Amino acid sequence: MVGGGDLCAYARAFMSEQRKSPEQGASSRDERPGAHAIRARFLAFFAERGHVVVPSSSLVPRNDPSLKFVNAGMVQFKNVFTGRETRDFVRATSSQRCLRAGGKHNDLDNVGFTPRHHTLFEMLGNFSFGDYFKAEAIEYAWEFLTKDLKIPAERLVVSVYNGKGETVPFDQEAHDLWKRYLPEDRIYACHAKENFWQMGDTGPCGPCSEIHIYNGAQAPGNAKRGGKFGPEFEDTLYTELWNLVFMQYEKREDGSMTPLPKPCVDTGAGLERLAAVVAGVDSNYKTELLKPFVDRAKSLAGVAGDQGEKESSFQVIADHARATAFLIADRVFPEKTDKEYVLRRIMRRAIRHGSEVGLDRLFFHEVCQEVVDRFGDVYPELRESAATIEDQVKTEERNFRRTLSQGIKRVTAILTDLDPKESVFPAAAAADLYSTYGFPIDLTGVMVAEKGLTLDEAESQRIVHQGSEQENAGKAGTVGDVYFEVQECLDSEPEFVGYDTETVLAKVIAIVAGGRSVERCAADDSATIELVFDRTPFYAESGGQVGDSGTVSGRGLALRIVDTQKPAGRHFFHRAKLQRGSLVLGDSMMLQVDALRRAAIRRNHSATHLLHHALRAVLGDHVMQKGSLVTADRLRFDFSHGAPLSGAEKREVERRVNLEIMKNGRCGTREMSLAAAKHAGAIGLFDDKYGDRVRVVSIGGESVELCGGTHVGQTGEIGFFATLSEVGVAQGVRRLEAVTGEAALVRVQEMSEVLLQAEVALNARGLEDVIPRLEKLQKDLRVHAKAVEVLERKLVTGASDGGDLVLDVGGVRLMTRNVGQAGPKVMRAAADTLRDRLKSGVVVLACERDGKCTLLVAVTRDLTNRVHAGKLVSVLARHIDGRGGGRPDMAQAGGPKVSGIGPALAAAKDALRELLR
Repeated sequence: MVGGGDLCAYARAFMSEQRKSPEQGASSRDERPGAHAIRARFLAFFAERGHVVVPSSSLVPRNDPSLKFVNAGMVQFKNVFTGRETRDFVRATSSQRCLRAGGKHNDLDNVGFTPRHHTLFEMLGNFSFGDYFKAEAIEYAWEFLTKDLKIPAERLVVSVYNGKGETVPFDQEAHDLWKRYLPEDRIYACHAKENFWQMGDTGPCGPCSEIHIYNGAQAPGNAKRGGKFGPEFEDTLYTELWNLVFMQYEKREDGSMTPLPKPCVDTGAGLERLAAVVAGVDSNYKTELLKPFVDRAKSLAGVAGDQGEKESSFQVIADHARATAFLIADRVFPEKTDKEYVLRRIMRRAIRHGSEVGLDRLFFHEVCQEVVDRFGDVYPELRESAATIEDQVKTEERNFRRTLSQGIKRVTAILTDLDPKESVFPAAAAADLYSTYGFPIDLTGVMVAEKGLTLDEAESQRIVHQGSEQENAGKAGTVGDVYFEVQECLDSEPEFVGYDTETVLAKVIAIVAGGRSVERCAADDSATIELVFDRTPFYAESGGQVGDSGTVSGRGLALRIVDTQKPAGRHFFHRAKLQRGSLVLGDSMMLQVDALRRAAIRRNHSATHLLHHALRAVLGDHVMQKGSLVTADRLRFDFSHGAPLSGAEKREVERRVNLEIMKNGRCGTREMSLAAAKHAGAIGLFDDKYGDRVRVVSIGGESVELCGGTHVGQTGEIGFFATLSEVGVAQGVRRLEAVTGEAALVRVQEMSEVLLQAEVALNARGLEDVIPRLEKLQKDLRVHAKAVEVLERKLVTGASDGGDLVLDVGGVRLMTRNVGQAGPKVMRAAADTLRDRLKSGVVVLACERDGKCTLLVAVTRDLTNRVHAGKLVSVLARHIDGRGGGRPDMAQAGGPKVSGIGPALAAAKDALRELLR
């Protein structure tokens, strides 16, 4: 039994090829298979043994805020293992793309410098959900490795749980099963930290058996008797190939273990490691999974063969190009926070290593294109995203090359400001360089080391991570257990009838109040309850469309639905205010969706589909949905594109959407398989959990998308479409907001009114004269502003009104002056002029403007080694309740205390004297 997806087709093709006779051209199994063939063999092997081949999920986990990225093959089955989700199969196999970069899972700085350290990798796995257990899992693994891949059995060793570290006994069953395949002296019994796996602090867990290959000269059994050697002690002579996890216990909060009613199997084998072992090479970077990208980078650099110390840089580029291409294909774009921050770090590390090996022009996108070419057959989303990958990578590399230049200048400036006696570069400054400019901390370390300083890179990383955690605090939470508890108690699946009707008689089957499940509740104006019905016309928030609201009525009951959600994934939870009466489980009542609000949402949702199609038609197929929000008031659509839309592009997009509306085309829905939807040209987030059947929505003539939302019957119902704004929200991501129907009409009327008022105010001769008049007005204002600035500067630097003073302080001339309401720009120009007049000395200026005051200190170059302008202005800033700093020759501070200007100028003399000491 084989499921859908291109990996599945790949496995089917391989199975068909293997069934051919040698005369028909079948390849010999005695030949060493390459990495891509190993992947196909693995899936085919388990498909032949009753496993459903499940396609790899996205690297971005869905509905799991506990993970940044999918880091193991079992992640997409997590809810199946916990019992919160069911599938129509009990055996599965997959080749899951995984990513481990940063945090406890991976030290990114090691990637490229060891033979088996990666960010992105593929995990081969087979899974049993309460079907077979240890005997079959061990048999399958041994057979595949030794018979199918022909790895020498005498080089394999295994480890089992020794009964130490957890409250369950030695895994005697696994130990005895392994004795069928290899001698006891090659079975290692290891501590729980090595051979006991658990999903979390509580929940499903169990012992595991790891299969390792021994790389030493002597026999594995003899090596075992040599003392602290072997898998348990991270002996480098052993390489882990496959981990078989036997989930047979439930761990409770008190640490106790109870047997699971249906034990499960979860296994994981790294494709890269298997490929290296089968190929007989000592590094994953020499397999076809990575070597083509190493070679591509070398070709771009004009070199070939082993590059000695620089070989690691090419390996970094290869690994990071593969991770970059897959992440962008999964709609992760480089940015400053969360997952996007990880991608940016990966990309910039690769680009920096490229610079170190002479790749001084844009190169990274070409290596990423090689990834698309090599993996596109198995992972077609790479080919579908090829244009976006190229655009994002080019943009990031251009930006980072500028960042490198800026960062180097900033590091140099900080080094200049440091006390000459200082031997340590501030960790906080290195962290700020990384957070603000994206300048790598390790590169900062290299630069300061060249100047004889040290940098605590670990402390800098801690500061960066602390800031990231604070920024993300509270953003991600876990779904309340009460929703899962309610869902587990409900036998029937919810029936959604909202596509066909907005009114239905339904029965209450669950009530949640005060965070717990209850059987009854009474009216309470301050409380919000949540209700589950056996059927509902209310759409639950999903796919960007907000949840429905409306009313519920029954005998003596008045209840208002304020929102509808699916927090546990399946059942509809209606958030409500019980205004009058009481209700009990089993009560029947009439549910009524707010029809006017639903109609407005429908218009905006259908318009979003038309907008998506128009954007792709005008800008190109690289445009992909990055997010959306559909409410009754407006629509918001985030999409991948590297530049702001021009005026002509905006007009053309708006024109295309309105043309489809005027055609009054039919809007229809069909259910079909995911493969059929792809074949029909439907676009959408295909990695979401749609199930075996998907809903395809066709709107007008050409828009075809996967969608579960509600839509208009004819495009003419949308009425009219008008854009509100188009802005950038992240690198390579634009956001367009728009309105439809009456709201669009109001928008156009408001704009017309503004234009008419502008025509009158500017005394224009018709609307076409408004823009020329505005341009002339702006030009005149710039001329006048420049004249005012010149006059202000003359006033500031001219004759004193008695408020300035030139003193001798320890042989240094000090000028202080209150320059009134001059702005900061005028102050800086005036400071330069006054400093030149002094020839040698210090200038302290103060001004008050718009209720705020500014202090500026300028020091002539001959004195900067004795007087630091930043330190002096920091001392004076206390008088205005402010703070500031800057370069040794000029610095500025601001504060709200206007009355402190006089005292600040008066304090300049003593402050300067103290600095001179």
